Formats: sequence, structure tokens, C-alpha cells
Amino acid sequence: MQFSIYQESRRGARKSNQDRVAYCYSRDALLMLLADGMGGHLHGELAAEIAVQFIAQAFRREARPSLSDPESFLRQAISGAHRAIVQEAADTKLAETPRTTCIACVVQDGTAFWAHAGDSRLYHIRDGRILAQTKDHSLVQQLVDRGRIREEAVPAHPERNRIFNCLGSARPPRVDVSEPTRLHAGDTLILCSDGLWGPLSAKIISSAILKDGIMRAAPELLDEAERRAGRESDNVSVIAVTWEEHSPAARQEQAQLRSESQDFAAMPAQDPGAGAAQGEYLSDDDIERAIARIRSAIMRPPNDKT
Repeated sequence: MQFSIYQESRRGARKSNQDRVAYCYSRDALLMLLADGMGGHLHGELAAEIAVQFIAQAFRREARPSLSDPESFLRQAISGAHRAIVQEAADTKLAETPRTTCIACVVQDGTAFWAHAGDSRLYHIRDGRILAQTKDHSLVQQLVDRGRIREEAVPAHPERNRIFNCLGSARPPRVDVSEPTRLHAGDTLILCSDGLWGPLSAKIISSAILKDGIMRAAPELLDEAERRAGRESDNVSVIAVTWEEHSPAARQEQAQLRSESQDFAAMPAQDPGAGAAQGEYLSDDDIERAIARIRSAIMRPPNDKT
């Protein structure tokens, strides 16, 4: 595989960053993940962290070196992450089950597969054109589908944050899985939270990628999203990959990351400057203990009930 990849997550104007982004790869398959912990519920950052860690661990276990059925993997991994969030809330007696959106994408054999729950988005861009875009699981998207409002009105709509499908809710999420999509050299896939696509239109995003490529355009798009949102800026996160198969200039990987792991990179690092009020957010140690429990459960043999 030959690709360039960029990921970054910023706190914006919020007290803490409840977004999580990550990617990991084997010799023959690449997984990208983004989860946006839902701020209207307690401990959204925990839900997002569990989702990313659970799905990444499942990929590392099953991609040897490729997935036998990427579509089934995505559906089962996202559903499994939902159950892990619910179980963690029950085990630790949280007052409310934390919730998160999730968008995940696998690239294997030059073909992309993606799946999502919530309003975190994926764009498939070729030559500056949006070839495909996920459909938000939100009230305002339903209004668009019914012809009540125009697509351009979504970011400013007062009900934009009303999500009807996510991980951690009382009922299992509906996981929408794409058709297999063959990638061409130069194609770009962008996974982003609403902190990016809210202030910036799809046209702005695709034009920037066409002009400057992901390594320059992605951080500039984050800057612009924060600038436009100002004091209302949400957490802003993106992970973008440009497929470079058969490109003579391609490198195995180019990444601007704050991570030391070779085959797994996750963001953000915990932000010591977040200044969250005690009780609103879990501590770093709380999250680490929860993730350790989830990892232990994932790695446990199926017949081991301990």
C-alpha cells in the first residue's frame, strides 16, 4: 500500500477535547477512525475513547494481513464498540451511559469501505469533486431529505446537534455501511467531526485539498474552521488519506503525528490545559483504567468467562 495520511484533533473553544481520531494498518489493510463524544451527555470522551480503542484492537486482531470481509468487520466492530460502552457504564455505575458518534473506514486491495453512526462525516474526493459523502443521522438531515430545508442551511440550524443514532444509546446503533468503492491514484478520503464540516462547506474542503494536498490543506482547514466558529468553536478533528497506489512519487507513509507507535496512532493526547470542572469529565487515570478493562475483554478468549 502507498498512501499519505494526516490526522489532527483540536480542542477549539471547548473545556476539553471529546473527539478521538486514530489509524492503524497492516501490510495489506488500513483502518481510519474518528469518534466525537457527545457533549450533551456525561463522559463523551470516554465513549469516544472506548470506540476508537475497541475497533482498532479488533482490526489488529483480524487483519492478518487483510480482513476477510471488510463490510462485516465494520458493522460488527462498531456494534461491538457500542456494547463495550454500555458495559463499561454498567460496570462502573455511571449515572448515564456516555455516547459518541463514529465513522470508520477500511482501505484494502485498493478499495474503500466505510461505515458510520451519527453525524461525523466521510468525504470521498477526486480532482476537487465530492464523489461520495456520508449522510448524517440527525434531525436536520431528515428535514433536508423531506425538502423542508436546503443542505446549505444545515450548519446554522438551531437543531443541528440533535442526533438520533449513536453508540451508547438505549438501543443499538444503526450502522450504515457503504458500497465497496474503488480508489484511483490521487483520491482523498476525509473523516471529520462536525467541528470541521459545520463552519466549512464541502466545496471549501474539496477545493483546498485539490489546491494544496492533505499535508498542507488539512491543518489550514482546521485553522479556518476555528477562525470562523470563534468562541463557539467545537472540538475540531480530521483524518485524511490520499491514495497513491501506482504513483511513482509515493512514499509508504507521510504523517504529521504526535505519536510514537509505528502501526497505531491515536489523538488527542490528554490536554493538561483543558481546565474542566471536576465531575464533568473523567480524569486521565479513569479513562486509562476503563481502556485497560476494555482491552482485557477484547483479548480474552471467547470461552473464557473470568
